[in-house]
Amino acid sequence: MFKAFYFSKKWVIWAWGGSLFILLAIYSQTLLNVEINNWYKNFYNILQNAPQNSTYEQFMNDLIKFLFIALPYILIATLTSFFSRHFAFAWREAITFSYLKAWRKNNDYIEGSSQRIQEDIYRFAKIVESLGIDIIKAFMTLIAFVPILYTLGTNLVLPFFSNQFGLIIWAFTMSIGGLMISWFVGIKLPNLEYNNQKAEAAFRKELVYAENDRTNHALPETMLELFTGLKFNYKRLFLHYGYFDIWLYMYEQFMVIFAYLLVGENLFLGIITLGVLVQINNAFSNVRSSFSVLTKNWTTITELRSIHKRLKEFEEHINY
Repeated sequence: MFKAFYFSKKWVIWAWGGSLFILLAIYSQTLLNVEINNWYKNFYNILQNAPQNSTYEQFMNDLIKFLFIALPYILIATLTSFFSRHFAFAWREAITFSYLKAWRKNNDYIEGSSQRIQEDIYRFAKIVESLGIDIIKAFMTLIAFVPILYTLGTNLVLPFFSNQFGLIIWAFTMSIGGLMISWFVGIKLPNLEYNNQKAEAAFRKELVYAENDRTNHALPETMLELFTGLKFNYKRLFLHYGYFDIWLYMYEQFMVIFAYLLVGENLFLGIITLGVLVQINNAFSNVRSSFSVLTKNWTTITELRSIHKRLKEFEEHINY
């Protein structure tokens, strides 16, 4: 999967050059996110001090400053998304023709070969590209925002951890706790996804055979049997995703207000201003989201694990 792209002379520029371009683009977005976080402090302080100690002119000037940060961010994010899609497709092409070469030399029957070559490779490349970008972005955000949380945590009154590391500890605690509960709630999902893909492959194979021989294939009783198995698998999958979604939506909505619950008292004690409170909330959300990148993408990771399992099986069968 990785060898065909990153260790091939044909694809070396796409693989390594493309990866470097994406890294630099994500780094630029992270720097702009830090600038936006700094902008929050001054802007909300202007709102808090209006009309006595701030003017409409200051308000408009700060909005213009935001545009000078946001517009480059939009441009870079758009270019990154555009390029990363081409990057994923190039990866798919590299794996596809590498697998085909080995597969054509192997005459053994392999369940769902067409699906694994045509669909699973594409989904693998696409998910690794999008998930990889999320993880790299999360890592860079941590590097950029943890020092900010450390600085903002000075002199804050916090439950249990009233020191400069308090905000960081709380962000880490809530994120790791969320990840552990997500793993427990979604523990059966990877195997259910894998079984579901096998059932889909069997259903599709019968339809493919029927394109050339409808007398002996895709008979009503056969299709009913295959679809019944498919429906059973999907119902189990939907049920477990239902449990997982309840937990995930509860967690995400609670985290919207958590930073305010954690720090809000300091505003009323006069320790911080409104601008600093909003800045803390934004920085905390960035750090907490970075720690929680696996929790937020648990469904995607589940799908990737099942696809990876199918492709590894395929590689073993074709002696890749």
